[in-house]
Amino acid sequence: MADCIRVPLLLLLMCILSFVHSIRGENNVIAKLAGNPENLPNPAGVLGPAAGNPGAIEKNQGAGASLSRRRSAGLKLAEEAVCREDLTRLCPKHSWNNNLAVLECLQDRKEETEIAAECNHLLWNYKLNLTTDPKFESVAVEVCKTTISEIKECAAEELGKGYLVSCLVDHRGNITDYQCNQYITKMTSIVFSDFRLICGFTDKCRDDINALHCGSISTGEKDIHSQGEVIACLEKGLVREAEEQPGAHAIKDDCKKAIMRVAELSSDDFHLDRYLYFACREDRERFCEHTLAGEGRVYKCLFNHKFEEAMSERCREALTTRQKLIAQDYKVSYSLAKACKSDLRKYRCSVDTNMPRAREARLSYLLLCLESAVHRGRVVSGECQGEMMDYRRMLMEDFSLSPEIVLHCRSEIEGHCSGLHRKGRTLHCLMRVGRGDEGAIEPNCQKALQTLIQEADPGADYRIDRALNEACESVIQTACKHIRNGDPMILSCLMEHLYTEKMVEDCEQRLLELQYFIARDWKLDPILYKKCQGDASRLCHTHGWNETSEMMPPGAIFSCLYRHAYRSVEQGRRLSRDCKVEVQRILHQRALDVKLDPELQRRCMTDLGKWCSEKTEAGQELECLQDHLEDLVSDCRDVVGNLTELESEDIQIEALLMRACEPVIQAYCHEVADNQIDTGDLMECLVQNKHQKEMNEKCAVGVTHFQLIQIKDFRFSYKFKTACKEDVLKLYITICTFTPVTMRNDTLQDAKDQRVSLKCRKQLRVEEVEMSEDIRLEPELYDSCKQDINRLCQNVAFGNAQVIECLKENKRQLTQRCHQRIFKLQEVEMVDPELDYQLMRVCKHMIRRFCTESEGKNVLQCLKQNKNSELMDPKCKQMITKRQITQNTDFRLNPVLRKACKADIPKFCQSILNKATADSELEGQVISCLKLKYADQRLSPDCEDQIRVILQESALDYRLDPQLQIHCTQEISRLCPEEAAAQEQTGQVEECLKVNLLKIKQEGCKKEVLNMLKESKADIFVDPVLHTACALDIKHHCAAIPPGKGRQMSCLMEALQDKRVRLQPECKKRLQDRIDMWSYAAKVAPAEGFSDLAMQVMTSPSKNYILTVIGGGVAVLFLMGLLCGRFTKRVTQELKDRETTPPEKDLSIIYPYVLSHLTLQKSTGQSKPL
Repeated sequence: MADCIRVPLLLLLMCILSFVHSIRGENNVIAKLAGNPENLPNPAGVLGPAAGNPGAIEKNQGAGASLSRRRSAGLKLAEEAVCREDLTRLCPKHSWNNNLAVLECLQDRKEETEIAAECNHLLWNYKLNLTTDPKFESVAVEVCKTTISEIKECAAEELGKGYLVSCLVDHRGNITDYQCNQYITKMTSIVFSDFRLICGFTDKCRDDINALHCGSISTGEKDIHSQGEVIACLEKGLVREAEEQPGAHAIKDDCKKAIMRVAELSSDDFHLDRYLYFACREDRERFCEHTLAGEGRVYKCLFNHKFEEAMSERCREALTTRQKLIAQDYKVSYSLAKACKSDLRKYRCSVDTNMPRAREARLSYLLLCLESAVHRGRVVSGECQGEMMDYRRMLMEDFSLSPEIVLHCRSEIEGHCSGLHRKGRTLHCLMRVGRGDEGAIEPNCQKALQTLIQEADPGADYRIDRALNEACESVIQTACKHIRNGDPMILSCLMEHLYTEKMVEDCEQRLLELQYFIARDWKLDPILYKKCQGDASRLCHTHGWNETSEMMPPGAIFSCLYRHAYRSVEQGRRLSRDCKVEVQRILHQRALDVKLDPELQRRCMTDLGKWCSEKTEAGQELECLQDHLEDLVSDCRDVVGNLTELESEDIQIEALLMRACEPVIQAYCHEVADNQIDTGDLMECLVQNKHQKEMNEKCAVGVTHFQLIQIKDFRFSYKFKTACKEDVLKLYITICTFTPVTMRNDTLQDAKDQRVSLKCRKQLRVEEVEMSEDIRLEPELYDSCKQDINRLCQNVAFGNAQVIECLKENKRQLTQRCHQRIFKLQEVEMVDPELDYQLMRVCKHMIRRFCTESEGKNVLQCLKQNKNSELMDPKCKQMITKRQITQNTDFRLNPVLRKACKADIPKFCQSILNKATADSELEGQVISCLKLKYADQRLSPDCEDQIRVILQESALDYRLDPQLQIHCTQEISRLCPEEAAAQEQTGQVEECLKVNLLKIKQEGCKKEVLNMLKESKADIFVDPVLHTACALDIKHHCAAIPPGKGRQMSCLMEALQDKRVRLQPECKKRLQDRIDMWSYAAKVAPAEGFSDLAMQVMTSPSKNYILTVIGGGVAVLFLMGLLCGRFTKRVTQELKDRETTPPEKDLSIIYPYVLSHLTLQKSTGQSKPL
């Protein structure tokens, strides 16, 4: 049986009056009841003005007497003298014959309009007497006969106690009969004009009314027709208690129920909320003039205009109070309760036995329950979804409607967000604080915000978030106009245009604030939830949309999903295709801002503050964490490492990088980008085209950054990880510190049995070539040379191996540690020229022209052979020369020479090797040593061939002779500046030094020039000036003589002595100059010992003559000793020594004369003694 508090007996009267008004005539039953004074109870016998305030009886004695006198004839308010003046002034004449119309007119008067106190009391007594007579129940039975039979609960009510009318009020939403509906609706307008007219309300709430000072129970202290303010005061007290505001009064449960019931009963017509009606009367005329009353339509209209500038503050306050009541009990909203009634029953949203009834009634619970049904693909009526959207928008617009936000975020609101109440600004301000943009936020406040976002679910429709909608309207109209309005993809579209030219700053901020919270619960992205709910349930053990689990919180679900997104077929338990696409989409979005990745932000908060506090631009924070990977705490390092590993597999996750690289991708990598299936091909393509003209600075920096990250851990290079994982696990135990550099160093070892698999070596080759482009990709080299780079190459840009080239050019000025590293690098590059990035870049086209059939390791050798071709590009030729200079500084930088002279170097140049340290360069000493042995014809054939090539090359360009450069730099500057400045070196500088031999002051330089002269005697190709001058003569006179070992030189010398042979004038002149130089060299550089003399004789073109002369001399001396000498046994030791082994100083005296004889014989053209 219904409680009296739920069924005001007043409603009975209102039914009767409403019926009278609706049929425009007096019903027999009504006339009978209303016309008989005996049928009406004595007004003095009830709680009324007389009972509550005796003084009022005296004051209004005339009004009471008038009412009693006219009781027998029936009462017509228009005929009462105390109200006639007010009636004439305020009410239209056509309404005077209808008591209900008069009553409604007078009690709904404008606030500033006063009516006489006597009339006030007359009206109140009239309403009270009507509401307290149970006989009027029979009228309801007659008028609502059909309705009562249809509603079983009402048909079962006991008659005579007013419960029937109460039941009809409870079920008024189901009343289809027009007359009955008019009864129930119309009479409530009188009930709610005064809280004391509601049966039992005064008894239940008396103490709370007095405690809250909401007004007096007695009528004399207040205008009895403004007692709706008392209910409004109680409602505000109820809200303060729910928000746990300081000093809030705890209202008794019975009174709470009464308050909420009154609010519920007044939900269909705003006239029934007397306080709101008077507060918003003008605003209703201003904003909702054409909105029909009933079914909560006026409420909704006013809610929609709540934050308009023209809305009065009093009305806004009253509307907010009502919205807060709706938040506590959805039934306070007539339209929502009616629209969603069947859906609530269908999806069992009101039968959770584990939840208190008060919680079930909350708007948040209703929204979560029905949203869960929608997200699960269940059918919820369109009318209900429309109502839900209205109230979700309402929650996002006004934070104060959420008691948890008010309670737990009070300090944040006061500290950061005061004065931003309207249109969702405070909520977005709190979101901004929650992101960490404006200081710390309390965990409870953060939780309250997350809960509110879930309740409002703006991810399903961006229009729910009014602040976002207004901020992003222009962006949506331009960038997302192809998407249907309200589609969840609008948010994804906005994220795709984040940090682009189409994005505006205000939209960017609002979007990031909202996405921060959506990212922390995978369910708040409706598309992701729709595509992945099956996978999440199967792989991550998730529950329903609005259910949570401590074992698997919402933030952990997405981490679980993306761990399965990139599993191989062999690993099993992979995501469905549709789900994987959505996971990739979310990863792309999260890469735009580190705060959109909850796991990353949570674990790396300390490191972000420590290392990346100055990195404020988009995408910089993650790059910063990757740069400091080794310095991060373990938890942060793990999550950054996992994310980087995903990026290596799918670089399109890096949305900002993809935008920056769009021109390059379209020009060179579009096929890879369109067809990529987690293979890392797109990044490889970008690296290969890193220096194309379409490459902009942002893209180049991003690609280089990714290359730098890859060398930190083998897992960060997807292709390398795939190709070399087995080798890593097999060969390297401590894989946590393993890098591609480690394995590369292994592959360079000259081991017979290569431990690294072919598949891995091929991929390693790709990695090595990419790493050669930037010194930063060689961590050990970069760390060793940082100081030198800052000192010598500070204005040189990274990339294109420019810094490495700068260090090579300044090699003599480098610190020892850097010098050693550069030498090691050069050694590797000479073994494998493809790793010489500058050489391969500058000579790219020449390699295609001349060396297409050459193996990669022979590219430099091929280029050297074609260096002097007319088709050779000048820049490439210059680069080849640089590499030749480098090779000639140390035999270890010339792998071909090193292999050919493997036995000769320790045999002839061991003393030089003994003096050298492990990593120091030999500055060409070993090669110079081999050159001298070449002149002495003591080298092995293979070594001799290589030295001949070096001699020929260095004879054309003095820079290829390191010892000559070291000792003759000053002399060249002094004696041969023009020749040294020539762009094309063809041996002019060497010729200049030879010609000016007598002018050379430095002994070291003079010695080097004399060595050149000595070397030129062994092979005419070593003397390019002479060879050029005598080229025709060699062709005519010495064509049959093979080069080497001085044979062609001897041929030319014989031709010079032969008077029958006519040499070219230039050749003849050059030959004579050489003879003079050799003569001078013999004088200033005599043989240093017998072995040197013997070698000179044996290598001389006049070897036979010299040996004959020496042999003849020895024979003559022997005969003279036999014939003329004294034979004695006493021969002094000094004579013996002189005869057997002449001292070296004597040989030095003989040597010039021997050379003179040789020259003389050549000049006469005879090779035998006369």
